[in-house]
Amino acid sequence: MRTKILLILLVLGISLATTIPVAAAPATSSLPTWHRVARGETLFSIGRTYNVSPWAIQRANWLGNPNRIYVGQWLYIPAGPSYPWPRGCGSYYYVRPGDTLFRIGRMYGLSPWRIAQANGIYNLNYIWVGQRLFIPCH
Repeated sequence: MRTKILLILLVLGISLATTIPVAAAPATSSLPTWHRVARGETLFSIGRTYNVSPWAIQRANWLGNPNRIYVGQWLYIPAGPSYPWPRGCGSYYYVRPGDTLFRIGRMYGLSPWRIAQANGIYNLNYIWVGQRLFIPCH
């Protein structure tokens, strides 16, 4: 009985060790494509996925208000130059009830516009509880 259990554990261990995890990686192609908006996505997060500026996506789709995209909407992702996403220096902050970009900026010694720019936020009053914000270095 003990030998069977050890054999099963050995087989499971080998199968897990040889399994290659598949993760969603950012697209490296600079070819234009289409993207279907999923729950919780923003133009900024979609832009990061394809390494394209959120403003380029906004212009390509004639979006008057870049904060108004909806689940299931198809967006054209244009080919374009790489976008300088925040890397290295910085941290993340999760928005809590009562938070504003002004209050968060004061906590970190940054202007609310700097935080908004780092997160692709166009309307300083449009943040929500639980939202993850990148807080750039000074």
